[in-house]
Amino acid sequence: MHNNRTTITQYIIEEQRHVAGATGDFSGLLNDVVTACKVISNMVNHGALVGVLGSAGQENVQGETQKKLDVLSNDVFLKSNEWAGHLAAMASEEMEAIYPIPARYPRGKYLLTFDPLDGSSNIDVNVSVGTIFSILRRPDDTAEPTEQDFLQPGTEQVAAGYALYGPSTMMVLTTGNGVNGFTLDQNIGEFILTHPGMTIPADTREFAINASNMRFWEPPVRRYVDECLAGREGERGEDFNMRWIASMVAEVHRILTRGGVFMYPMDEKIRAKGQGGKLRLLYEANPMSFIVEQAGGAAITGRDRIMSLQPEALHQRVPVILGSRNEIERIQGYHRES
Repeated sequence: MHNNRTTITQYIIEEQRHVAGATGDFSGLLNDVVTACKVISNMVNHGALVGVLGSAGQENVQGETQKKLDVLSNDVFLKSNEWAGHLAAMASEEMEAIYPIPARYPRGKYLLTFDPLDGSSNIDVNVSVGTIFSILRRPDDTAEPTEQDFLQPGTEQVAAGYALYGPSTMMVLTTGNGVNGFTLDQNIGEFILTHPGMTIPADTREFAINASNMRFWEPPVRRYVDECLAGREGERGEDFNMRWIASMVAEVHRILTRGGVFMYPMDEKIRAKGQGGKLRLLYEANPMSFIVEQAGGAAITGRDRIMSLQPEALHQRVPVILGSRNEIERIQGYHRES
């Protein structure tokens, strides 16, 4: 059993063998991302012990200002990925501007976007958090990378993935050829392929939404949720369960494992703030949509496919409704009707 286990490194290299003209660059980049996630996993697991919980304004006993775990995770990602020559630049949910690769390092042909610690408000209550990332090609004519180079539709992603720091640490990855899940074997420090070919069931009886925003919802979302809540006696003739973890990585992972719908829709409260949605397109919505679509699910803003959107800004926010295909198509129909 232990001898024929596929590690994530082995999987990535074998996958790239089928790609014409593959140089090993992409494999190297994914390997660096995996390393960063292992480091963050270790920090999350030992959080309280190594003094990284709490807010960035606090001082520890030595009088040093503590850094919050999401800030530390961001630093880990930058340091793990800046030196090897695979990237031209990075963009992070934690940083206002893009991060060009420092001049002392070689520059490569890829761009990396990431949310270093998604759901970090859950850390203090020991609920699962994760890292989300997306890899894009740098446009050929780019000498000096700019923010504009990152504004590519989700359909242009070369790869996307997330690491889930839960009871076990998992890495879920797509390179546009299905979705595979890997579990970190703590004994050897390697991610092992444990969930090959992950798929989302087309039908589900489970939905996830923050019900406290109900009074702000638009009619199609309210209609859908009302039908779910009406249960067996209602129009759908089925009982539904509701879930809400408030950690996108954990929500999507549950959907990949057993189906479901995750919604952070547009609502009046978000509109009043002048935001296009709650979740960020480049760091959360696009990578998760790529994974969900590759697993046979669907991901929309309400009316439109998320991956078809042309990004307009680095930190642009969008509504997100994703999960089991048949339910998403129903919700999309309700949006179009209204």
